[in-house]
Amino acid sequence: MYAERKEIPLDAIEIRLEHGRVHTDDCEDCESEGGLIDEIHGKIRLDGDLDEAQRERLMYIATRCPVHRTLTTETKIRLSEA
Repeated sequence: MYAERKEIPLDAIEIRLEHGRVHTDDCEDCESEGGLIDEIHGKIRLDGDLDEAQRERLMYIATRCPVHRTLTTETKIRLSEA
């Protein structure tokens, strides 16, 4: 949507994610102490006739999307019976 609006020649995007659990003792940049945390590794492939500035901007925009923001902030899930 962003690329289309800014007329960036993006033909396709491929996103690959791997999910795992790591112990906080093995994580240098983790805020939690003790126990296991979820860790997601991602790779994004951008296809199209893009210059370096466009690639950098699209990668930045990927960190601002609602899904990324939800996964990187504290989330509370409250369930109730319907």
